[in-house]
Parts: sequence; structure tokens; C-alpha cells
Amino acid sequence: MSNTQNNQTELKQKFWRNLSTSPFLFLQRNDDPHSAVPMTAQLDKEADGAIWFFTTKDSDLAKLGDVTATFMAKGHDLFARFEGRLQVETDQGKFEQFWNNFVKAWYDGGKEDPNLLFLRMDLGDAEIWNGDLSLATTAKMMLGKNVREDVQDKQLETTL
Repeated sequence: MSNTQNNQTELKQKFWRNLSTSPFLFLQRNDDPHSAVPMTAQLDKEADGAIWFFTTKDSDLAKLGDVTATFMAKGHDLFARFEGRLQVETDQGKFEQFWNNFVKAWYDGGKEDPNLLFLRMDLGDAEIWNGDLSLATTAKMMLGKNVREDVQDKQLETTL
């Protein structure tokens, strides 16, 4: 595997590690930029290409369809934008897997809340940026020096 491929693999893994540590992101329907809301992603290490969300039937996200998520890691050392498609998740096993007291706190009726909606986002294209700059790169920036070559392998276009 080439050095570039290693860097890309590491960056993708860093994205998943950071999202699992702090699963908070902004999610918006592509047809309505005013629909962007903070959401908590529910992650399954065994799942390939999907994440889940709990929301309400009267939310903008309940309209389903194409969405874009934006994510910033806790330490601001990684940023991502990724696309996908929202649909209602009907797998009761997945629902039970992700249900917990933190989710319950948002729904007065608990699991039986009539306004509760469980969604799956099937993931598509993504861009991930590594914001973890070296000291040398940071020093160059402070001096107004060009850093484009220093950061060229810190961005990845991929499919999740």
C-alpha cells in the first residue's frame, strides 16, 4: 500500500474514531438549507455504510430524502462533510440496540411515544479534512508562508 493510501486509510479511520467519541453533527435535508439541526448519530461498528438517528415525526428530517451531515471533532483536529439518504428504519432490533436513557429523555412517551421516528442514513460520498497540523506547518502559517504542500495529503474524498 502506498504512503498516500495509508494516509487516506488512517484519515478515514480517524474520522470514525472521532465520530464514535463525540457523535454530534449537523444534519440537513439537501432541498432545504434551513433544515440543519444538531443530531446525535447512533453508530454500529458492525454496520457498513449507515448511521441512525432518533427524531420526531413533525421534524424537517421526517420528510426524508437526500441529506448532508457536517462534523467537527472535539479537538478541532478533524472536519467532515458527508452525504446520504434518510429513510425510516423498521428494524426493531436496531431500535432496541440504540435505545437508552439519553434518547428516552427526549420522548415523554418513551419507546411508545406517538411522535417518535427512527431513521437510518445510508451513507454516500464524503470529504474529510485532517486539521491536525504539525508545529512546522503552524509556524509557517504564522509567518505567512505557503503551506499548501504541507497539507495536501490531509484531505480525503471518499465513500463512507
